[in-house]
Amino acid sequence: MSNKNVVPEAKEALNRFKMEAASEVGVNLKQGYNGDLTSKQAGSVGGQMVKKMIKSYEESMK
Repeated sequence: MSNKNVVPEAKEALNRFKMEAASEVGVNLKQGYNGDLTSKQAGSVGGQMVKKMIKSYEESMK
């Protein structure tokens, strides 16, 4: 598996989604390198993204 997006235009949308999720859990992400985040912070952002995706999917099934 590569780190390339299948649809290059999706990169900016995914980045906005990540920044929004980070802000919701109180993690201060910056553009570019964020390797100084703790595992807990990074996990919080990823977890919030998954929660939002599941919620969106569930709402689309109604």
